[in-house]
Amino acid sequence: MQRRVSMADVAAAAGVSGQTVSRVVNDSPRVDPATRGRVERAMADLGYRPHRAARALRTGRTETIGLIVSTLASVGNSRMLQAIADAASDRGYALTVVTAAGADAVAQGFARLHDQGVDGAIVLNEATAAARGVDVPEGLALVVVDSAPDDRYVVVQTDHAAGAATATAHLLALGRGPVWHLAGPAGSYAADERERGWRAALADAGTSVPESLRGDWTAASGHTAGLDLPAEARAVFAANDQMALGLLRALAETGRAVPDDVAVVGFDDVTDAADYRPPLTTVRQDFDALGAAAVAALADAIAGAPSAGVVLTPELVARASA
Repeated sequence: MQRRVSMADVAAAAGVSGQTVSRVVNDSPRVDPATRGRVERAMADLGYRPHRAARALRTGRTETIGLIVSTLASVGNSRMLQAIADAASDRGYALTVVTAAGADAVAQGFARLHDQGVDGAIVLNEATAAARGVDVPEGLALVVVDSAPDDRYVVVQTDHAAGAATATAHLLALGRGPVWHLAGPAGSYAADERERGWRAALADAGTSVPESLRGDWTAASGHTAGLDLPAEARAVFAANDQMALGLLRALAETGRAVPDDVAVVGFDDVTDAADYRPPLTTVRQDFDALGAAAVAALADAIAGAPSAGVVLTPELVARASA
Protein backbone atom coordinates (compact mmCIF):
# COMPACT_ATOMS: atom_id res chain seq x y z
CA MET A 1 0.00 0.00 0.00
CA GLN A 2 1.32 3.42 -0.95
CA ARG A 3 2.39 5.54 2.01
CA ARG A 4 0.33 8.67 2.71
CA VAL A 5 2.19 11.88 1.89
CA SER A 6 3.07 13.70 5.11
CA MET A 7 3.73 17.31 6.07
CA ALA A 8 7.40 16.35 6.46
CA ASP A 9 7.48 15.24 2.81
CA VAL A 10 5.99 18.57 1.72
CA ALA A 11 8.42 20.49 3.94
CA ALA A 12 11.41 18.65 2.46
CA ALA A 13 10.23 19.23 -1.12
CA ALA A 14 9.56 22.94 -0.50
CA GLY A 15 12.70 23.50 1.55
CA VAL A 16 10.81 24.84 4.58
CA SER A 17 10.04 23.71 8.11
CA GLY A 18 7.10 21.50 9.06
CA GLN A 19 5.71 24.43 11.02
CA THR A 20 5.59 26.54 7.86
CA VAL A 21 3.68 23.82 6.03
CA SER A 22 1.25 23.66 8.95
CA ARG A 23 0.72 27.41 8.74
CA VAL A 24 -0.04 27.18 5.01
CA VAL A 25 -2.48 24.30 5.54
CA ASN A 26 -4.29 26.28 8.24
CA ASP A 27 -4.35 29.54 6.21
CA SER A 28 -2.18 31.43 8.67
CA PRO A 29 -1.31 34.98 7.58
CA ARG A 30 2.20 34.48 9.01
CA VAL A 31 3.61 33.13 5.72
CA ASP A 32 4.97 35.37 2.99
CA PRO A 33 3.37 34.93 -0.48
CA ALA A 34 6.49 33.49 -2.16
CA THR A 35 6.91 30.81 0.53
CA ARG A 36 3.18 30.03 0.48
CA GLY A 37 3.33 29.53 -3.28
CA ARG A 38 6.34 27.19 -2.98
CA VAL A 39 4.57 25.10 -0.32
CA GLU A 40 1.33 24.95 -2.29
CA ARG A 41 3.21 23.81 -5.42
CA ALA A 42 4.94 21.08 -3.41
CA MET A 43 1.57 19.96 -1.99
CA ALA A 44 0.10 19.77 -5.50
CA ASP A 45 3.12 17.94 -6.95
CA LEU A 46 3.13 15.35 -4.15
CA GLY A 47 -0.66 14.97 -3.98
CA TYR A 48 -0.73 16.00 -0.33
CA ARG A 49 -4.14 16.16 1.34
CA PRO A 50 -4.52 17.52 4.90
CA HIS A 51 -5.71 14.93 7.41
CA ARG A 52 -9.16 16.09 8.53
CA ALA A 53 -9.03 14.44 11.95
CA ALA A 54 -5.66 15.97 12.77
CA ARG A 55 -6.81 19.37 11.54
CA ALA A 56 -9.94 19.11 13.69
CA LEU A 57 -7.79 18.54 16.78
CA ARG A 58 -5.82 21.69 15.99
CA THR A 59 -8.62 24.00 14.83
CA GLY A 60 -11.75 22.64 16.52
CA ARG A 61 -13.40 22.28 13.09
CA THR A 62 -13.97 19.11 11.08
CA GLU A 63 -14.42 20.81 7.69
CA THR A 64 -17.64 18.77 7.43
CA ILE A 65 -21.20 20.04 7.10
CA GLY A 66 -24.47 18.15 7.40
CA LEU A 67 -27.61 18.11 5.28
CA ILE A 68 -31.01 17.10 6.64
CA VAL A 69 -33.62 16.24 4.02
CA SER A 70 -36.96 14.45 4.30
CA THR A 71 -36.59 12.49 1.05
CA LEU A 72 -34.34 12.33 -1.99
CA ALA A 73 -37.07 10.82 -4.18
CA SER A 74 -38.29 14.18 -5.49
CA VAL A 75 -36.42 15.80 -8.35
CA GLY A 76 -36.17 19.13 -6.51
CA ASN A 77 -34.52 17.58 -3.46
CA SER A 78 -32.09 15.51 -5.50
CA ARG A 79 -31.14 18.59 -7.55
CA MET A 80 -30.56 20.53 -4.32
CA LEU A 81 -28.42 17.71 -2.92
CA GLN A 82 -26.22 17.87 -6.02
CA ALA A 83 -25.99 21.67 -5.86
CA ILE A 84 -25.09 21.67 -2.15
CA ALA A 85 -22.57 18.85 -2.60
CA ASP A 86 -20.86 20.75 -5.43
CA ALA A 87 -20.79 24.03 -3.49
CA ALA A 88 -19.50 22.29 -0.35
CA SER A 89 -16.74 20.60 -2.33
CA ASP A 90 -15.70 23.93 -3.86
CA ARG A 91 -15.22 25.29 -0.33
CA GLY A 92 -13.33 22.23 0.90
CA TYR A 93 -16.16 20.79 3.01
CA ALA A 94 -17.11 17.13 3.25
CA LEU A 95 -20.88 16.49 3.34
CA THR A 96 -22.88 14.15 5.60
CA VAL A 97 -26.50 13.52 4.56
CA VAL A 98 -29.29 12.55 6.98
CA THR A 99 -32.80 11.70 5.76
CA ALA A 100 -35.43 12.55 8.35
CA ALA A 101 -39.22 12.88 8.15
CA GLY A 102 -41.02 14.34 11.17
CA ALA A 103 -39.93 16.35 14.19
CA ASP A 104 -38.54 13.36 16.15
CA ALA A 105 -36.42 12.24 13.21
CA VAL A 106 -35.13 15.77 12.61
CA ALA A 107 -34.22 16.09 16.31
CA GLN A 108 -32.34 12.78 16.09
CA GLY A 109 -30.66 14.03 12.91
CA PHE A 110 -29.48 17.19 14.68
CA ALA A 111 -28.14 15.10 17.57
CA ARG A 112 -26.34 12.70 15.22
CA LEU A 113 -24.69 15.50 13.28
CA HIS A 114 -23.71 17.27 16.52
CA ASP A 115 -22.17 14.06 17.86
CA GLN A 116 -20.19 13.68 14.62
CA GLY A 117 -18.76 17.14 15.19
CA VAL A 118 -19.99 18.76 11.97
CA ASP A 119 -19.30 22.48 11.74
CA GLY A 120 -22.84 23.30 10.65
CA ALA A 121 -25.91 21.95 8.89
CA ILE A 122 -28.42 22.78 6.15
CA VAL A 123 -32.07 21.75 6.43
CA LEU A 124 -33.81 21.28 3.13
CA ASN A 125 -37.37 21.94 1.96
CA GLU A 126 -40.02 19.66 3.56
CA ALA A 127 -37.80 18.95 6.58
CA THR A 128 -37.96 22.64 7.51
CA ALA A 129 -41.50 22.40 8.88
CA ALA A 130 -40.34 19.77 11.37
CA ALA A 131 -37.18 21.74 12.19
CA ARG A 132 -39.18 24.78 13.35
CA GLY A 133 -40.38 22.87 16.41
CA VAL A 134 -37.04 21.27 17.30
CA ASP A 135 -34.31 22.62 19.57
CA VAL A 136 -31.05 23.23 17.73
CA PRO A 137 -27.98 21.88 19.58
CA GLU A 138 -25.82 24.64 21.01
CA GLY A 139 -22.92 25.52 18.76
CA LEU A 140 -24.45 24.00 15.60
CA ALA A 141 -24.51 26.66 12.86
CA LEU A 142 -27.70 26.25 10.85
CA VAL A 143 -29.09 27.36 7.49
CA VAL A 144 -32.60 26.45 6.37
CA VAL A 145 -33.70 26.31 2.73
CA ASP A 146 -37.34 27.39 2.29
CA SER A 147 -38.78 28.49 5.62
CA ALA A 148 -40.55 31.32 7.34
CA PRO A 149 -38.10 33.66 9.14
CA ASP A 150 -36.69 32.39 12.44
CA ASP A 151 -34.13 33.99 14.75
CA ARG A 152 -32.36 30.65 15.29
CA TYR A 153 -31.07 30.27 11.76
CA VAL A 154 -30.46 31.92 8.39
CA VAL A 155 -33.08 31.31 5.69
CA VAL A 156 -32.18 30.88 2.01
CA GLN A 157 -35.06 30.47 -0.41
CA THR A 158 -36.60 30.93 -3.80
CA ASP A 159 -39.44 33.47 -4.01
CA HIS A 160 -42.02 30.76 -4.68
CA ALA A 161 -45.00 33.11 -4.38
CA ALA A 162 -43.58 35.50 -6.97
CA GLY A 163 -42.83 32.64 -9.36
CA ALA A 164 -46.34 31.24 -8.95
CA ALA A 165 -47.87 34.67 -9.53
CA THR A 166 -45.84 35.04 -12.75
CA ALA A 167 -47.02 31.62 -13.98
CA THR A 168 -50.63 32.44 -13.16
CA ALA A 169 -50.46 35.84 -14.84
CA HIS A 170 -49.02 34.18 -17.96
CA LEU A 171 -51.99 31.79 -18.10
CA LEU A 172 -54.50 34.56 -17.42
CA ALA A 173 -53.07 36.53 -20.34
CA LEU A 174 -54.12 33.69 -22.65
CA GLY A 175 -57.77 34.52 -21.91
CA ARG A 176 -58.69 31.00 -20.80
CA GLY A 177 -60.76 32.08 -17.80
CA PRO A 178 -59.82 31.22 -14.22
CA VAL A 179 -56.55 29.35 -13.72
CA TRP A 180 -56.80 26.08 -11.82
CA HIS A 181 -54.03 24.94 -9.50
CA LEU A 182 -52.49 21.53 -8.96
CA ALA A 183 -50.98 22.14 -5.52
CA GLY A 184 -48.18 20.37 -3.69
CA PRO A 185 -48.59 18.62 -0.32
CA ALA A 186 -50.22 20.62 2.49
CA GLY A 187 -47.70 21.80 5.07
CA SER A 188 -44.83 22.11 2.60
CA TYR A 189 -43.50 25.66 2.74
CA ALA A 190 -42.78 25.74 -1.00
CA ALA A 191 -46.21 24.33 -1.85
CA ASP A 192 -47.97 26.76 0.46
CA GLU A 193 -46.07 29.73 -0.97
CA ARG A 194 -46.80 28.69 -4.56
CA GLU A 195 -50.48 28.35 -3.74
CA ARG A 196 -50.39 31.78 -2.08
CA GLY A 197 -48.87 33.34 -5.21
CA TRP A 198 -51.52 31.70 -7.41
CA ARG A 199 -54.33 33.03 -5.22
CA ALA A 200 -52.80 36.51 -5.10
CA ALA A 201 -52.51 36.69 -8.90
CA LEU A 202 -56.14 35.66 -9.34
CA ALA A 203 -57.24 38.21 -6.73
CA ASP A 204 -55.25 40.96 -8.44
CA ALA A 205 -56.94 40.09 -11.74
CA GLY A 206 -60.39 40.06 -10.13
CA THR A 207 -60.86 36.45 -11.25
CA SER A 208 -62.66 33.71 -9.34
CA VAL A 209 -60.49 31.23 -7.43
CA PRO A 210 -61.30 27.59 -8.25
CA GLU A 211 -60.83 24.88 -5.65
CA SER A 212 -57.26 23.64 -5.92
CA LEU A 213 -56.39 20.03 -6.68
CA ARG A 214 -53.81 18.38 -4.43
CA GLY A 215 -50.79 16.20 -5.22
CA ASP A 216 -47.65 15.04 -3.42
CA TRP A 217 -44.98 16.24 -5.91
CA THR A 218 -44.99 12.94 -7.84
CA ALA A 219 -46.04 12.45 -11.45
CA ALA A 220 -48.46 9.73 -10.31
CA SER A 221 -50.32 12.19 -8.08
CA GLY A 222 -50.45 14.68 -10.97
CA HIS A 223 -52.01 12.00 -13.15
CA THR A 224 -54.64 11.17 -10.53
CA ALA A 225 -55.49 14.84 -10.03
CA GLY A 226 -55.60 15.39 -13.79
CA LEU A 227 -58.27 12.74 -14.19
CA ASP A 228 -60.41 14.78 -11.75
CA LEU A 229 -59.83 18.10 -13.55
CA PRO A 230 -63.26 19.60 -14.37
CA ALA A 231 -64.24 19.78 -18.04
CA GLU A 232 -64.49 23.58 -17.91
CA ALA A 233 -60.84 24.01 -16.84
CA ARG A 234 -58.76 25.46 -19.68
CA ALA A 235 -55.63 26.58 -17.82
CA VAL A 236 -53.67 24.86 -15.02
CA PHE A 237 -50.68 25.95 -12.96
CA ALA A 238 -48.97 22.85 -11.52
CA ALA A 239 -46.82 23.38 -8.43
CA ASN A 240 -43.95 21.34 -9.86
CA ASP A 241 -42.89 19.79 -13.15
CA GLN A 242 -43.28 16.19 -12.02
CA MET A 243 -46.97 16.70 -11.25
CA ALA A 244 -47.32 18.61 -14.53
CA LEU A 245 -45.94 15.52 -16.32
CA GLY A 246 -48.66 13.34 -14.78
CA LEU A 247 -51.25 15.98 -15.63
CA LEU A 248 -50.16 15.96 -19.29
CA ARG A 249 -50.64 12.20 -19.37
CA ALA A 250 -54.13 12.46 -17.85
CA LEU A 251 -55.16 15.14 -20.34
CA ALA A 252 -53.93 13.01 -23.24
CA GLU A 253 -55.85 10.00 -21.93
CA THR A 254 -59.07 12.02 -21.68
CA GLY A 255 -58.71 13.43 -25.20
CA ARG A 256 -57.80 17.02 -24.23
CA ALA A 257 -55.02 18.61 -26.27
CA VAL A 258 -52.30 20.78 -24.72
CA PRO A 259 -52.23 23.72 -25.21
CA ASP A 260 -55.28 23.94 -27.52
CA ASP A 261 -57.81 22.65 -24.96
CA VAL A 262 -55.85 23.15 -21.73
CA ALA A 263 -52.75 25.30 -21.19
CA VAL A 264 -50.30 24.01 -18.57
CA VAL A 265 -47.45 25.70 -16.67
CA GLY A 266 -45.18 23.91 -14.19
CA PHE A 267 -42.56 24.98 -11.65
CA ASP A 268 -38.84 24.09 -11.26
CA ASP A 269 -37.67 23.65 -14.87
CA VAL A 270 -36.28 20.19 -14.31
CA THR A 271 -33.72 18.86 -16.77
CA ASP A 272 -36.31 16.97 -18.83
CA ALA A 273 -38.98 19.70 -18.93
CA ALA A 274 -37.99 20.75 -22.46
CA ASP A 275 -38.54 17.15 -23.62
CA TYR A 276 -42.06 16.71 -22.26
CA ARG A 277 -44.81 16.34 -24.87
CA PRO A 278 -45.41 19.16 -25.49
CA PRO A 279 -42.29 20.91 -24.10
CA LEU A 280 -43.32 22.37 -20.76
CA THR A 281 -43.69 26.07 -20.02
CA THR A 282 -42.46 26.38 -16.45
CA VAL A 283 -40.94 28.60 -13.78
CA ARG A 284 -37.19 28.08 -13.54
CA GLN A 285 -35.79 27.66 -10.04
CA ASP A 286 -31.99 28.05 -10.03
CA PHE A 287 -30.97 25.07 -7.90
CA ASP A 288 -27.24 25.67 -8.40
CA ALA A 289 -27.48 29.27 -7.18
CA LEU A 290 -29.71 28.21 -4.28
CA GLY A 291 -27.27 25.51 -3.18
CA ALA A 292 -24.30 27.87 -3.48
CA ALA A 293 -26.13 30.54 -1.45
CA ALA A 294 -27.00 28.03 1.28
CA VAL A 295 -23.40 26.81 1.61
CA ALA A 296 -22.05 30.38 1.54
CA ALA A 297 -24.48 31.44 4.27
CA LEU A 298 -23.49 28.41 6.36
CA ALA A 299 -19.79 29.17 5.93
CA ASP A 300 -20.47 32.68 7.22
CA ALA A 301 -22.43 31.30 10.18
CA ILE A 302 -19.62 28.85 11.01
CA ALA A 303 -17.14 31.73 10.96
CA GLY A 304 -19.39 33.79 13.22
CA ALA A 305 -20.03 36.39 10.53
CA PRO A 306 -23.48 37.98 10.32
CA SER A 307 -25.52 36.83 7.35
CA ALA A 308 -28.85 38.13 6.10
CA GLY A 309 -31.27 35.75 4.46
CA VAL A 310 -31.14 35.20 0.70
CA VAL A 311 -34.18 35.26 -1.61
CA LEU A 312 -33.73 34.27 -5.26
CA THR A 313 -36.28 35.30 -7.89
CA PRO A 314 -37.30 32.56 -10.35
CA GLU A 315 -38.10 33.21 -14.01
CA LEU A 316 -40.74 32.01 -16.45
CA VAL A 317 -39.49 29.81 -19.31
CA ALA A 318 -42.04 29.84 -22.13
CA ARG A 319 -42.33 26.68 -24.23
CA ALA A 320 -45.15 24.95 -26.10
CA SER A 321 -47.55 23.92 -23.28
CA ALA A 322 -48.87 27.44 -22.63
